[in-house]
Amino acid sequence: MLNDADIEALEEILFAEPWGEDAVDFFGFHGLVCASVVGPVDFSVDELFLLATGVDALPGGKVPDVFSRCVQKLSGAMANALDMGLALELPEPEDDDPMNALENWCAGFIETFMEREDAWMEAASEEEVGDLILPMLALSGLFEDEDFQNVRDSETLSTQMAEAIPDSLTDLYLLFHAPD
Repeated sequence: MLNDADIEALEEILFAEPWGEDAVDFFGFHGLVCASVVGPVDFSVDELFLLATGVDALPGGKVPDVFSRCVQKLSGAMANALDMGLALELPEPEDDDPMNALENWCAGFIETFMEREDAWMEAASEEEVGDLILPMLALSGLFEDEDFQNVRDSETLSTQMAEAIPDSLTDLYLLFHAPD
């Protein structure tokens, strides 16, 4: 996993000009990388950088080394944990707003999913994928759907959805990566 120095260096990149307003924070970054790990599509570091920053082209033609290193460390740790049968733990915020951090994490995950939605749906049944990503969809804040809003407005339902995420991630990983 990433240490505090890694996270600080990563956020300096994410919040840099000119994409600072469009970039994800660390929680969104974690969600992006997680979707790349559990899903059926291997995203390149370049693709993840473009998703994380919201830009259309790489600055200076290459991804900053710190970003690449953080992607490699985090994705390697996630894949290793899942391969060992361990549930992934979502990062904990240092402030007192865990739902905002969770919303950012879910938004990063769902944005990565939507970038290659066709591949996810071709690799497994739409119903199964839909059921497994439902907690992330509901908590991402990306959709105006009334049912999702009701989930976000209910502390009980939000908590239930949040608690379902680690199992959903494991199930998604097994769905797409288990040997036949």
